Amino acid sequence: MTARRLAALAALALGAGGLALALVVAVGAFPRGPVALACLALAATAAWYGLLRTGAVRAGGLALGLLGVGAAVALMARDRLVEEAVAVAALAAALALARRSFAGRARLPPRAAPRRPVLFFNPKSGGGKAARFALADEARARSIEPIELHPGDDLERLVRDAVAAGADALAMAGGDGSQAIVAAVAAEHDLPYACVPAGTRNHFALDLGVDRDDVVGALDAFVDGGERRVDLAEVNGRVFVNNVSLGLYAEAVQRGGYRDAKLRTLLDTIPATIGPDGAGLDLRWRGPGGTEHRAGAAILVSNNRYRLGRAIGSGTRPRIDDGLLGVTVVGRSIGRGGEGRLPQRPWREWSAPAFDVDADHVIPAGIDGEAARLHPPLRFRIRAGVLRVRVSRRHPGASPSAAMPEGLREGARALARIAAGRDDRHGGDASPDQPPPTKERRWRSSKSK
Repeated sequence: MTARRLAALAALALGAGGLALALVVAVGAFPRGPVALACLALAATAAWYGLLRTGAVRAGGLALGLLGVGAAVALMARDRLVEEAVAVAALAAALALARRSFAGRARLPPRAAPRRPVLFFNPKSGGGKAARFALADEARARSIEPIELHPGDDLERLVRDAVAAGADALAMAGGDGSQAIVAAVAAEHDLPYACVPAGTRNHFALDLGVDRDDVVGALDAFVDGGERRVDLAEVNGRVFVNNVSLGLYAEAVQRGGYRDAKLRTLLDTIPATIGPDGAGLDLRWRGPGGTEHRAGAAILVSNNRYRLGRAIGSGTRPRIDDGLLGVTVVGRSIGRGGEGRLPQRPWREWSAPAFDVDADHVIPAGIDGEAARLHPPLRFRIRAGVLRVRVSRRHPGASPSAAMPEGLREGARALARIAAGRDDRHGGDASPDQPPPTKERRWRSSKSK
């Protein structure tokens, strides 16, 4: 029996056992359970009320929130503490094993190694990963020319100069903002591109199926790697590989102290932006039905849809070749008539090939985590299948959520199929039979027009 089948069997057993034990505990704890839930609801309300304000009112709201959580814990910890801990541990282990069961590898078609590949690397990115892993030496050992970025360098100019000098493949070792620059030039010239996870979080690498723990191994994409085509996205002509955030987070990253104190800066931004005395967010957009709205707390526009609000795989993109933007609006939206509409979940999401946002002022934005200020209207567009991505054959080649079902029922059924040996899928969202993009779909940079 394979490790994948064993993980699926264990996930089903632990999940069923954990749920059964949780039900027994809940019945035995009645009516303390509902009272504890009420305490948690009051705690959340008080904490949110405090976060939207400043000074003593904020401190009081947060204090009441902590008291509510403490009361809920005290109610549930009076007895049967061991059973509660076992139930929580069993459910957590079931989720971890389910994640492992759904992880897979994409079968990427092999491609010939490029003759003059170039690696651009930022020595300071990711806390100095390039130096720690001796990326320059590792690149030379694979016949890849390394080019180090220095303070003040224009990365786009360096990449274009390398292409003009004959580079036939481009790789970037750095943050996602730098990845977007190199990927845009690679797509414009239809050159192979490799993402080396030498940044801090490496979100693009994760969703491409690059092993983020194997920085050096990512260079093998230009040795014996497979290839797939993925999408890029743009806002007003600027390419991004992950997402553009507008609203609360975008306001926070504009502040000078954000890099050194992210949480404190974000907490300070909440009342100033969406609090009762805040400036508000004057952003206008149209939903999938064509109705004009004004934004809630935040808008996230992504290069393909993110998996959100799920027990496993949340915050990743199942695929990056769907040819659609992902649009997520968090919080209350105001319709054309002025009425507020709170969705069933605290966010609403949909997919579209294009999305526009308008305002009467310059709009702060976070583009792949970097602060920017954009002039309205913001025109988001998807560029389907324009980027040729190479991935080492020793890496997954697919997003960790590529094969994850959408719901609990579908997940249980999929685990049962895997456990029974009736699921021969290896995961992955890349197809070896992807057709090349037509001429109309190929990348055309606004700078090259």
